[in-house]
Amino acid sequence: MHKNTNALVKAIRLATLAAVAAPASVMAGGFSLNEQSASQMGVANAGAAANPENATTVLFNPAGMSQLSGTNISFGAAVLDIDAEAKDGASARNQLGGAVTGSSGGDIADPAVLPNFYLTHEINDSIDVGFGIHAPYGLAADYEDDFVGRYFADKTELTAISFTPAVSVNNGKGLSMGVALNIMYAEGRLTKYQDIRLGLVQQGLSPQAAGQAASQYEAAFGAPYADIEGDDVAVNFRVGFLYELSEETQIGFTGQTGTEFNLKGDIELSGYPVATGQPPLGISPVTLNERVEVPLAIPESATLGLRHQLTGDVTLLAGATYARWSRFEELDINSREGGGGQISGMVGDPITHITEEWKNTWQFNLGGIWQATPEWAVKAGYAFDESPVDQYVTARIPSEDRHWLALGTQWKDAQSGWTIDAAIGTLIFADDAKVDEYQYLHDAPATKDPASGASNYQAEYDLSAWSAAIEFSKAF
Repeated sequence: MHKNTNALVKAIRLATLAAVAAPASVMAGGFSLNEQSASQMGVANAGAAANPENATTVLFNPAGMSQLSGTNISFGAAVLDIDAEAKDGASARNQLGGAVTGSSGGDIADPAVLPNFYLTHEINDSIDVGFGIHAPYGLAADYEDDFVGRYFADKTELTAISFTPAVSVNNGKGLSMGVALNIMYAEGRLTKYQDIRLGLVQQGLSPQAAGQAASQYEAAFGAPYADIEGDDVAVNFRVGFLYELSEETQIGFTGQTGTEFNLKGDIELSGYPVATGQPPLGISPVTLNERVEVPLAIPESATLGLRHQLTGDVTLLAGATYARWSRFEELDINSREGGGGQISGMVGDPITHITEEWKNTWQFNLGGIWQATPEWAVKAGYAFDESPVDQYVTARIPSEDRHWLALGTQWKDAQSGWTIDAAIGTLIFADDAKVDEYQYLHDAPATKDPASGASNYQAEYDLSAWSAAIEFSKAF
């Protein structure tokens, strides 16, 4: 093997670049976050577009600001913990069809803390303004280093924060209208290990020799590793309407426009081999960098909410949200340097292509509030939440349809004007997420990429989640 070191170096280098250009899946489930307000979480967000309890209506329906008097603030935080772990029996094949050894990857998601702040102010009897800070989108997954599917996924991160000014007007006859501007900052990261075996075969090595060469290189230096990071600012709009059908019943509607982040950053490819003449292989790894851009589609959505005061103490809530996730067809990591970069090929060709082909989804919500005493209220809610992932379920974030059960309580102090909400919720997934992942062509997203060879990852995931939130609100 040491007799032709230069040829082997060339083969491994070319194979490493081919592996980077192969697709790596990213997000397997919708990345919208429901945990934006403890007062709404207590009823599983049921009727949120028609139930402006406090300043959080800036987010859920800006038209609801017209039903708040004076100045209102709400602030708090939610904790979300998703447990996602591949069951025993998870398996993977490398590019030459050999079994990849390793672990099932462990629990891939750590708890996340999601803070929020909202403010509204009544200008006059017809106009209200507001402002909010919240986390509309997020995603995180991190496998153990010896994960059997490490050639498909390692780390996946998306963090977004939105700054939301809003204004509402009302006609004094039960109809309110509002509009909000979401100015969103997002940053993301994708990493995975690279399989170089098929590239070595394409450079003239036999499958057996390629497997041995790749295994020896990985034992000495570790597998080549791709790390992609980027950030961007994007803007979309939310419009809302709120109408009082009667003293007991009102209906709300909101619509949000779609947008797209273009996350600009860099790809770092570590473990890239160069000839040095040093043992054990006569080669050593170096690191390459290139500037990249990652487009990320954000869907349009529409929400309908209904609130009905059944008795003086009992309020019923219902809602439905439709999201156009089908606009998220692919996720490409595109070079900003083209052929002049250290990694990419032709200008316009993506360094990495990810087939997504998500589907449009519905979320349905039901909830209720019992005002047990003038100070204390008890809340409960249920939501059914569809996963947008259809055919291409991946290791990045396994996803399935889920049922959301929530309980909440609210305490009001009429003298001080303070209100405290607390909520807990649990997500029950409809089924185990089943992953059977391959890599696909950019120009034919349903066709397996020949450059990925026989690589495949298969697993079933145990999924569960819980959330908790607290919120402080005050009317001045």
